[in-house]
Amino acid sequence: MELFLDTGNIQEIKELNSILPIDGVTTNPTLIAKENKRIFQSVKEISNIIGEDKIIHVQVVSSDFEGMMEEARFLNKLHKNIFVKIPVTKEGFRAVKELSKEGIKVTATAIFTAHQGVLAAKAGASYVAPYVNRLDNISGDGINVVKDLLTIFKEYNSNCKVLGASFKNAQQVLEIFKHGIQSVTVPADVAKSLMNHPLTDYSVDKFVSDWEEVFGEGTKIIE
Repeated sequence: MELFLDTGNIQEIKELNSILPIDGVTTNPTLIAKENKRIFQSVKEISNIIGEDKIIHVQVVSSDFEGMMEEARFLNKLHKNIFVKIPVTKEGFRAVKELSKEGIKVTATAIFTAHQGVLAAKAGASYVAPYVNRLDNISGDGINVVKDLLTIFKEYNSNCKVLGASFKNAQQVLEIFKHGIQSVTVPADVAKSLMNHPLTDYSVDKFVSDWEEVFGEGTKIIE
């Protein structure tokens, strides 16, 4: 199972890359614009932190076919292991198909139905990224869309991976873990909530206080 950070914030990437076994970073124009940086600058900085072998998913801004193709070819040169994110609009499906023919690795994004994910995979996408929380917010069922895609891809032996995206809490991530999803991308706050629990902190504090009560404050095991 692959774990990606969904952020354009360099400090968040530095911090969590040093702690968690992440497989890379996903970005989009909104996340990068929040940092007031150009995409090529952000990709270079991210690459310097996580290394050349880890994956970066980075998204085009253009909405027309020709613009998507031009931007995708440009983005493809910025990092050794890059996947260009293409939204699954009519123009986007066309771009996915043509970019795949050129050998450019594509992540089909902004997916809200299993139908869209299946078509993107057939067009040649390496990843499809359903938006879990955004579906839930409009009374949809993001978890069920993920489940449907996993079932269909397994049935047809598809090599396309499902990259769960758009999470607001750790429980959403846990629910799709249960169904064997290949990849998830989570914002920094959700990544931290996955590994933190107040009872863990309490237990560690209790271990230390019990030890220091006998051997003195600041005493280490090796002393």
